[in-house]
Amino acid sequence: MTGVLQCLPTQACQNATQQGHRSGTSVAIKAIKTFGSRKQWGAALYLFDEASRAREKINGALYTVTIGACGKGGQWHHALSLLGGMAGAMLERNVICYSVGINACRTGEQWQQALSLLSEMWDVVLNPDVIIYNSCISACEKCGMWEQALALLSDMREAKLDPDSATTLGSARARKAGSGSVHFCCSARCPRQR
Repeated sequence: MTGVLQCLPTQACQNATQQGHRSGTSVAIKAIKTFGSRKQWGAALYLFDEASRAREKINGALYTVTIGACGKGGQWHHALSLLGGMAGAMLERNVICYSVGINACRTGEQWQQALSLLSEMWDVVLNPDVIIYNSCISACEKCGMWEQALALLSDMREAKLDPDSATTLGSARARKAGSGSVHFCCSARCPRQR
């Protein structure tokens, strides 16, 4: 029931929509960020849709903050739908929007989706950074997929990325969770497995 109520336009959302129509995309971005920080993903989606219908200049930043708002609200499926929609809108997906999408998967405990996005980044020749790997390791660790988390740590080293304290903590929890051989990477498409 809460999800349905969140989808209904609130007075704040309607006010932001009216301001957005007068002031352009930057006001919509700011309002969507605010909704995201409050986990009001429904209001963020409503405002995004309103901006689209008003033929505002829809740019990558508007998509990215909306993906983030959905992720913070636990709506990973909406976040991934928006990420996929960027291609249809002829917008280039960059490291930042992938990072936000992977974080949405981490929050939603969707480790396979997170690793799929990581693999997609390699496919489109975007080099994932330490933050992206940390999010993927965290998603695996949260779901008890310790072998995958350790494989990602190995993959990071092969990619010549220096693990930071978050990486070390995630891999330590993964090591504590189990033992055995590590044989899984982000996917068969990952260039590190070829």
